[in-house]
Amino acid sequence: MGGTLDISTFYYPLRHLYPCTVNIAINLRTTVRLSPYDKGMIKVSSKGFKDAEYFLDQVPFDHPLGLIFAIAAYFRAGGVHIHIDSSSPPRSALGGSSAAAVALVSAFSKVQHKKGREPLSRRKIALLAQTIEASVAGVPCGFQDQLAAVYGGVNVWHWPGDCQVPFFRKKTVIPRRHLPEFEQHLLLAYCGIPHESKNVNKKWIQQFLSGKYHGLWAEIIVCTQKFADALMARNIDNACEQMNRETSIRRKMTPEVLDDMGEALVKSGKEKNCGVRFAGAGGGGCIWALGHIEDIEKLRSTWNNILTTRKDALLLNVGIDSEGLL
Repeated sequence: MGGTLDISTFYYPLRHLYPCTVNIAINLRTTVRLSPYDKGMIKVSSKGFKDAEYFLDQVPFDHPLGLIFAIAAYFRAGGVHIHIDSSSPPRSALGGSSAAAVALVSAFSKVQHKKGREPLSRRKIALLAQTIEASVAGVPCGFQDQLAAVYGGVNVWHWPGDCQVPFFRKKTVIPRRHLPEFEQHLLLAYCGIPHESKNVNKKWIQQFLSGKYHGLWAEIIVCTQKFADALMARNIDNACEQMNRETSIRRKMTPEVLDDMGEALVKSGKEKNCGVRFAGAGGGGCIWALGHIEDIEKLRSTWNNILTTRKDALLLNVGIDSEGLL
């Protein structure tokens, strides 16, 4: 909830409204393993991508695996084979690339620690992963995917825009002891087609810079604030209402965030008294729902039927991850 508000383009001019985002870390983990390789070369193997290898000083940052190459270049990691194993579908709008970046920065930090250097803190790992991603993405990047990967749990992140470090504040929404019960209120569907978040994000940014929809972004801030308050109060009905309101606002700005299947999932979710939102910036990837346990169980059957109409679409069996970076 509130995604995009973690981009400085938005949270600085909207700081008077106290922007925040809320995210839920799920247990579809991404693992990184480093092994020796040919001197001066970097090779990357990752599910859903063709293996790629380049000389350290010739790595392309505009490659589909450009973020991984950029991190390797930062650490001057020649002679390394980077293996990435992700439990989530590729480009599913679940923050997989940011999670991989966090894991890789952590892996290189551990290698440096064995060589006598001070290991990076969790906060510094998140900062470095986000900064490198923003430097090669070609569009402004948010921060909450890296924070969810590092810290885990269900949290609200406040973006005060005051130029101080840290420039975010974390508040736990659901305590760890309540996570097993809360995850029964959730449903997550992969729509069978990958997404390109930068396309929708770029449009939101262009609209905002042109002066368009500032009022709608103010409404999104209110929705996110009320959503966080509702979760902390265990008011599922109000949380669902805020989810559906935010989804409606974003569809007004960018109708392409949902395709036909996405629209069917959202419509059926609302009919079952659930809140439904696309993950990330939409345009493919995943749709998630929140509701009372009995309503979620009814929706599970309906969503299963809808998802059978497209190859590779399915419900993802997930729980909430409370650990974050290991």
